[in-house]
Amino acid sequence: MTDKAKDVEIKPDVDLRKVTTEEEAREAVNKLRKALRYHNYRYYVKDDPVVSDAEYDALMQQLEKLEEEYPDLKTEDSPTQQVGGEPMDELGLVEHPEPMLSLKSVSGEEELRNFDETCRKELDLETVTYCCEPKYDGLAVELIYREGKLVQASTRGDGETGEDITANVRTIREVPLRLVDRGEVPVPEELIVRAEVFMRIDGFKELNRRREEEDEKTFANPRNAAAGSLRQLDPSVTADRPLHIYFYQIARARDLGFETQCETFDALAGWGLKVNRELNKQVKGIDAVQELFEEFREMREELPYEIDGMVCKVDRFEDQDEMGFRTNNPRWAIAYKFPPKRGTSTIKSIEVQVGRTGQLTPIAVLEPVHIGGVEVTRASLHNQSEIDKKDIRVGDTVLVERAGDVIPQVVKPIKDQRDGSEEKFKLPDQCPVCGSNVVMSDDKKQAHCTNIQCPAQLRERVKHFVSKYGMDIEGLGDRRVRGLLERKIVTRISDLYYLEEEQLRELDDIAEKSANNLLEEIEKSKDVTLNRFLFALGIPHVGQHIARVLAENFETLKDLGEAGVEELQHIHEIGPEVARAVETFFSDDENLEDIERMEEAGLEIENPHAKEGEQPLEGLKFVFTGNLEKWTRDEVKELVERLGARATSSVSGNTDYVVAGPGAGSKREEAEERDIPVMDEEEFISFLKDKGVS
Repeated sequence: MTDKAKDVEIKPDVDLRKVTTEEEAREAVNKLRKALRYHNYRYYVKDDPVVSDAEYDALMQQLEKLEEEYPDLKTEDSPTQQVGGEPMDELGLVEHPEPMLSLKSVSGEEELRNFDETCRKELDLETVTYCCEPKYDGLAVELIYREGKLVQASTRGDGETGEDITANVRTIREVPLRLVDRGEVPVPEELIVRAEVFMRIDGFKELNRRREEEDEKTFANPRNAAAGSLRQLDPSVTADRPLHIYFYQIARARDLGFETQCETFDALAGWGLKVNRELNKQVKGIDAVQELFEEFREMREELPYEIDGMVCKVDRFEDQDEMGFRTNNPRWAIAYKFPPKRGTSTIKSIEVQVGRTGQLTPIAVLEPVHIGGVEVTRASLHNQSEIDKKDIRVGDTVLVERAGDVIPQVVKPIKDQRDGSEEKFKLPDQCPVCGSNVVMSDDKKQAHCTNIQCPAQLRERVKHFVSKYGMDIEGLGDRRVRGLLERKIVTRISDLYYLEEEQLRELDDIAEKSANNLLEEIEKSKDVTLNRFLFALGIPHVGQHIARVLAENFETLKDLGEAGVEELQHIHEIGPEVARAVETFFSDDENLEDIERMEEAGLEIENPHAKEGEQPLEGLKFVFTGNLEKWTRDEVKELVERLGARATSSVSGNTDYVVAGPGAGSKREEAEERDIPVMDEEEFISFLKDKGVS
């Protein structure tokens, strides 16, 4: 790829003293922006700067002064805008155009070779070519560019819906607000890219040093620091954090004409998006994958940032399509993890937690131990069966690991360290919260409190109900929920919709204004979508994804409540366990009464995700180009997708129709070259009428 600099003045000759009119200022601003974008590209993408930091800073200062003097010339994609903006009231939620799926993790060579065997068998290949990349220890994000301009950034969230972090991502210097065109592939009209935001180890240490000096709490590790920085309500805080980014994926890459994953890296770099040129590798055969993994493992401690493994993907998109997906992850990719980080500690005691479904979980309280940069004081013991099988006792010296480098768990006791004072542990026969009987399964893997009115269950159910991805009632944190339950102001979830200001004022930490704000939040939550409400109800096994699946297949809550196990199991992705849990929930009179009370209080449930009975455009692929009069681009995309079709941003061999308005250019020409039918807007409207769409 050649670097095109001939259209850029590397150091524009701008003399602010000679700029006296807005037209002269506009010309100078354009020169400076073009130069600064070029230098960002040279510095962050090519790692080959052509000016000094001082020269770069001087150009930036000139641009800042011009924009200050001529505010009408300031644009949101100017290089000066990557310094933070006005604080946000809250982080909103956005839906991903394509699901951001997680990867299945494997942790040993045998599992790696099993993955390869599956790929070779299903693709009927002797040797598979893979694209391998570092697995960064940061936060996955999605960025959307339209017409080259950054318009949205979000976290992964639940894979379908993430947090809107656009204002914060804009402050990261390595993120171009406008794409450049310096490669062989033109910038597409719409580009959806995935990336990892991370903090380098030196930047993390410096950040913690500053926080210590200011008597602020330090971050546990670079990942937490990066994630916390991106979720700030004030973008200026994010701008002050040493965040970096690597781009690794283009969503709908095949629609843009790419054939392989590794091929996309050059295109990303050509558009000004930073990729890891040094470590992204295309390799043939699983032996080469294993060798590269060992290289990554050896260099892990020498890298300036943290990685916890390697991502391995089947390289050809056509092969990826053939292998398809599981419910939550692609079958053509894995995360090959390094051995988990471990440490030793002593179990001081074992506590029992009661969850929202009544399940009892034993938790080991540990002497503090640092594992992978995190102080661990508690670890899961899972269940009585696990405790008995491993012979774990209070007082034991134990080996602790952060499974997947995240969730601490006790691996095993170190028995030769015992002195005889250790005590065996057995889950109680009575609930530690309400004193009701505990029922344990025959295999000792599950123990439940039998009292559905148990305060611990109710507390966890209420917390889940009001959570961000549930009813999103801001102001009802753990402390206030506990207060409402302890005073018996709330004895069931539906009581939340009958709260009055006088009742809230009984809580120690709430004043009149806060009480009114909370009541407004509760009132606002009464308008809710079916999938969000189903998740909020806390039905066992019904997470956000399954709630969306149910909403797509049942138009109303009543329809779902009347469905039996057999009908539920006919739905793709709904297995027997989920079906039984849903039927059991809606067979319980108290649950139905709770829902009825909420509806009587004004709860309105809408379902925008219900599938239409008829899908007249099922399976068709459209490309819309040029200016349409009847619809915006987003509106027409939503229209055809609601009718079963798909709208893509580029013409390919899979495109069925191109709808071209005035101003259509290369896409129309490409469609004609490929003999793909091209319609104008009126012909498209007639086409819809012929399909029965009015």
